[in-house]
Amino acid sequence: MEFFTADLCDEFSDKTEVLGPDFKSYGGNVKFSGSVITVKLDKNNKDLAALLRDKKGEGKIVVVDVDKQYYAVVGDNLMKFASDNKYAGIIVNGYVRDTINTKNFNVGLMAIGTCPKKYIPVQDGQINIPLSIDDVEICEGDYIYADCDGIVITKEKLI
Repeated sequence: MEFFTADLCDEFSDKTEVLGPDFKSYGGNVKFSGSVITVKLDKNNKDLAALLRDKKGEGKIVVVDVDKQYYAVVGDNLMKFASDNKYAGIIVNGYVRDTINTKNFNVGLMAIGTCPKKYIPVQDGQINIPLSIDDVEICEGDYIYADCDGIVITKEKLI
């Protein structure tokens, strides 16, 4: 599927919202799209790891909100799980690590930045709850289009 986020925003201006400019690409795919699964974490990635490892993600994008807490929640191990289960991408409202290796997987990965440290004590997360990132509400089943120009959120598949 060929798309450009700028063209989608032009053609469907009444149906698109855009996340802020802080997100950078750290994955092997810089352009990806798919339907949304939401995950809310409190620093620890235990529930995200279980989701990526155990659930088939064909065409899905996992949107992870950790409120920009300065701990890495995705690295090369989770990218391998995502790749093995055919996820299209992961978007993290927070930080990632192992970024030399995360680019080796055929999965999109966008995040605010990098941090070498992960949070060790186990904290429970929540899956498929509404998230608010950059004043954009993101829900399970929404659709995302991402490329080097940005991340577009829609309530329905556009193309």
